[in-house]
Amino acid sequence: MTNRPVLDEKSCDLIFREARSHNGWLDRPVDDSLLRKAFDLARMAPTSANCSPMRILFLKSAESREKLKPSLLGGNIPKTISAPVTAILGNDHAFYDHLPMLFPHDDARPWFTGNQALIDTTAMRNGSLQGAYFMLACRAVGLDCGPISGFDNAIVDELFFQGTQIRSNFICNLGYGDPAALFPRSPRFGFDDVCTLL
Repeated sequence: MTNRPVLDEKSCDLIFREARSHNGWLDRPVDDSLLRKAFDLARMAPTSANCSPMRILFLKSAESREKLKPSLLGGNIPKTISAPVTAILGNDHAFYDHLPMLFPHDDARPWFTGNQALIDTTAMRNGSLQGAYFMLACRAVGLDCGPISGFDNAIVDELFFQGTQIRSNFICNLGYGDPAALFPRSPRFGFDDVCTLL
């Protein structure tokens, strides 16, 4: 049996233990190449039937973030407007149309056609997985993340996804976080608090 390589402790710190949800940002632009690199990492992580429903809009201009502003709850406005990049992570509910290319091993498109409940559940579950993969990938390439769910999905969908089958999932601000704007780290559950071995 071959031993698989594992991340060293410094890498685990970067991606998990020292990673924070940032509320303030340094005045430092994010190069498009980093966004591409993060996506290229995240796209390789697994989804069911390789359905890959995540779609991302990267808002970099002041105009695009002003457009987003009406959807944001009050406390989320300043940290979003000041972020170098705001990513709207959406789920494509017509993902199954791409399965002939993404999952050539089987004729998987008929598994979903006409079954809206399965489509919606699959899009949300796998799009959320991909969103989490994407955040880890952003941290791996040196970016900080500030995910937020305090916004009105219906407004975002009307402003950015009208006429498509894409629905917003969550928003994530990206850039180089300002450590001075961080709250003290909140407590976490321990293994024995929430895990059971059967």
